Amino acid sequence: MSTEGQHFASLQELRAFIGDCQRCPLAAARTLLVFGVGRPDADVMFIGEGPGRNEDLKGEPFVGAAGKLLDELLASVGLHRSDVYIANIVKCRPPNNRDPEPIEIETCTPFLREQIRLISPSVIVTLGKFATQYVLATDVGITRLRGRRHEVDGRSVLPIFHPAAALYDQTKRDVLFDDFKRLRTLLDRELAGPDVSSGPVQQTLF
Repeated sequence: MSTEGQHFASLQELRAFIGDCQRCPLAAARTLLVFGVGRPDADVMFIGEGPGRNEDLKGEPFVGAAGKLLDELLASVGLHRSDVYIANIVKCRPPNNRDPEPIEIETCTPFLREQIRLISPSVIVTLGKFATQYVLATDVGITRLRGRRHEVDGRSVLPIFHPAAALYDQTKRDVLFDDFKRLRTLLDRELAGPDVSSGPVQQTLF
């Protein structure tokens, strides 16, 4: 894997390469670039959409209300934020929390792919529409894809609703907790060995 023709030996080296990024229009309105946070050799990597207001101010993903729910979801299956790695499709906040635009995704995701390569998680959890559609290279909606194991280049991918969705629609809260139970089962199987029932196979991302 290379990014702009470069190979990186660590997340720190990749972060230094990104620098004070001005590669896409999001740079003009951001406060802080949100690179990602967590264990550099995590077994589980979460990928969200993009930073919100709180994340933009702090430079860390999932630190607002959605982040508190994510911490609760992790704790429900015996995980902690320090056990996982968390990143986003884009590393700068879209103005007014709008959807990231195609050129912004295209510009930023090479860095995400390199993060995935360096971390090499057993399971990737995609949070919401944009992360799921990017990682699975599909236009299918999150509602149809969530809660089922998919595979990308031999790596397990579990799409679930974005925690923010449950802040506005309480019916999704129980669904999220159920999907985290599925994550726990999937992770335990992955760590025990390769005997996991396969879902649709994609061969495009990593």
